[in-house]
Amino acid sequence: MPKYIFVTGGVVSSLGKGIASASIGKLLESRGLKVTLIKCDPYINVDPGTMNPYQHGEVYVTDDGAETDLDLGHYERFTNAPLGKNNNVTTGKVYYSVISKERRGDYLGKTVQVIPHITDEIKNSIRRVARGKNFDVVIVEIGGTVGDIEGLPFLEAIRQLTIEEGHHNAINILVTLVPYIKSASEIKTKPTQHSVGKLREIGIQPDILICRSERHIAREAKEKIALFCNVRDEAVIEALDVESIYEVPVMFSNEKLDKLIMKLLNLKYKGHDLYEWRSKVLQRIKNPKREVKIAVVGKYITLQDAYKSIYEALIHGGIANDAKVHIERVDSDDIHKNGAKKYLKDVKGVLIPGGFGYRGIEGKVKAVRYAREKEIPFFGICLGMQTAVIEFARNVCGLRCANSTEFKKNTAYPVISLLEKQKGVKIKGGTMRLGLYPCRLKNATKSKSAYKKSKISERHRHRYEFNNKYKGVMEKKGLLVAGVYPKANLAEIIELENHPWFVACQFHPEFKSKPDKPHPLFKAFIGASLRLS
Repeated sequence: MPKYIFVTGGVVSSLGKGIASASIGKLLESRGLKVTLIKCDPYINVDPGTMNPYQHGEVYVTDDGAETDLDLGHYERFTNAPLGKNNNVTTGKVYYSVISKERRGDYLGKTVQVIPHITDEIKNSIRRVARGKNFDVVIVEIGGTVGDIEGLPFLEAIRQLTIEEGHHNAINILVTLVPYIKSASEIKTKPTQHSVGKLREIGIQPDILICRSERHIAREAKEKIALFCNVRDEAVIEALDVESIYEVPVMFSNEKLDKLIMKLLNLKYKGHDLYEWRSKVLQRIKNPKREVKIAVVGKYITLQDAYKSIYEALIHGGIANDAKVHIERVDSDDIHKNGAKKYLKDVKGVLIPGGFGYRGIEGKVKAVRYAREKEIPFFGICLGMQTAVIEFARNVCGLRCANSTEFKKNTAYPVISLLEKQKGVKIKGGTMRLGLYPCRLKNATKSKSAYKKSKISERHRHRYEFNNKYKGVMEKKGLLVAGVYPKANLAEIIELENHPWFVACQFHPEFKSKPDKPHPLFKAFIGASLRLS
């Protein structure tokens, strides 16, 4: 049976519970343990797939086609844990399952209540992830903060699990804020004390406190926190702000967090090995030999989390090339209003990420044209590929009204369109082309050169596809379909033959990139951009 680590948050949101959970997973893996991670989200949506990025941030997609919280991206980037649909539990999923059981009569006429039926379903969802697997540790992150009404069933469930699993089999970690009050020049411990007090009211005594702070927490302050929060001194872990999130596992290691966790859970482990993480990742992040400026042209650019995996994958591409990547975030609406030159004249590479809806599309088309004509390395992803096809059709093939049927249903030249099986879809959630699909690469292409193999598999999240009716006319003008999904003959990658580096893909390579295993296309894109420098 696996051990459990429950991670909660106090005082305020956005303290980095996801990064903390992922870093703990990384540390335990470095000790030779097999881990998996779960994110519990209190919102009533079944999954974030239908949520606006401004509401939720990025939707992360797993191999099995689950649309999940972005924290699963952190888990996969930091660890080797296999993640899927069961690794993201939402209130919506829980209630959907309970209500379905009630309608079938599974509860034999009983009154269905939050306790025990909802909490039992949450516990079953958590235990299901490890069932039949040989995981040593399951790390469970609870979204939101202590005291949120919507999170109470999850907190009650982990309270019960902590008791049921027993001493040395389950521990609770609270990520909390220790603010620095500038006017008083003091670190304040009271918010942490109140958060722990609130958690204890619910029946959970944290075993470890991860204290986020922008200033060093003195020994006296740590002792005060330990005394009033009923934990040992060594269980008060300092978590200072860092330049790179990839420093966090090393920072936790320096605080001996991994040793403490294994002591509390009575775990046996091998030696500590973060050498490659330090040398291949942190060394290149902190002391890069080169640097390059890359523009990300998007429609949700004002929200940092909307393109989280894109930004991280660009950093990974920089690590692979021993370079620092400066990301220039450009709103596609601004390009539409003021032209591309104003925003792209000083960049060495242009990336257009995915998205939905017409807003901002014409600005993206202008950005594609600028990169194509100025021979700036270009990388299009999902909607980025579709806008590249639209731009090429309009400005190179002479199909002036070319468009996607997503934006103009009756366009004269639907170079991007819905597949027949998508046209009858009425339910929006979970009905796109989702998850892992194979792709066959053509020889003598930039994509084949990047991957160094002919058969690949990548994750998808989209409804609209390249219209093969226009393949012939585009190929005559220099557009190359470099990768194809063989079963349905769908274009997965396009390239331009007479361009230094112009690659666009229908899938999302950013979801499979890690700092110590950068994705081949991001590595190649940054490499091409550096050559332009």
